[in-house]
Amino acid sequence: MDRRRFFITALGTGAGAFALSRGLGAQQPALPLMTVYKSASCGCCTGWVEHARKSGFTVKTVDTENLAGVKAEMGIPAKLQSCHTVVVGAYVVEGHVPADDVKKLLATKPKVRGLAVPGMPVGSPGMEQGSPANYDRYDVVAFTTAGATSVFATHGPTRRG
Repeated sequence: MDRRRFFITALGTGAGAFALSRGLGAQQPALPLMTVYKSASCGCCTGWVEHARKSGFTVKTVDTENLAGVKAEMGIPAKLQSCHTVVVGAYVVEGHVPADDVKKLLATKPKVRGLAVPGMPVGSPGMEQGSPANYDRYDVVAFTTAGATSVFATHGPTRRG
């Protein structure tokens, strides 16, 4: 091997090793499949599903008119319920939880049953309507099977008064 070819090969190998050490060629682990239980007629649920897909999730939807039964089976407390229920990995996600919070849940693996956004806050994923100035401030609530809750994240504008 002549000197020129040696340097070209060494430079290419070094660049490849540098790229791998920086994660430039590395694949991110695949996100688990989401199964979304929702009403066929709910537009905001469809909006949330699109938000999840745009965030990299593969989503299977199950249209049902027995959402109360799904929520009971999944152990979602009444005070935390919303319009759709999601099973993702070992967790349940209730309502308009931002996909980035679901990703954080899956990455950090806290000892909780799941996350919920109670109700349907304006400005949450799937509920974007009107002016962002009128969006609600809302909490994403982590909950356990024993019923304990804590704030996992807070979103929306800061109210000044």
